[in-house]
Amino acid sequence: MAIAFESMQYLGVQMEQVIKVPDIQPERGLQFEWEDGFEISLSATSAEVVLRANRAGLVSLARHLLTLAQEGVSSGAHVHLTADQEIESNMDLILELMT
Repeated sequence: MAIAFESMQYLGVQMEQVIKVPDIQPERGLQFEWEDGFEISLSATSAEVVLRANRAGLVSLARHLLTLAQEGVSSGAHVHLTADQEIESNMDLILELMT
């Protein structure tokens, strides 16, 4: 499945960003794919949560969210981003589909 974001114009050039989302394969479960060179960091205080990422990290997160948003994905399905592995942080980040 491919999801195209709204077209935009930048410096007079028409641009479109397309993110390919892995199809649901019930026998394999959800597949989450990363862009090469992704960097994601997460920090939190009592007042705010800050998620910072380079372009590859933002595209990867968008793909993960779109994967979870596909028709047929069960409520409670999630991707667990582990501190100091997938994200630079002292805490994990869980993206979960709710009903």
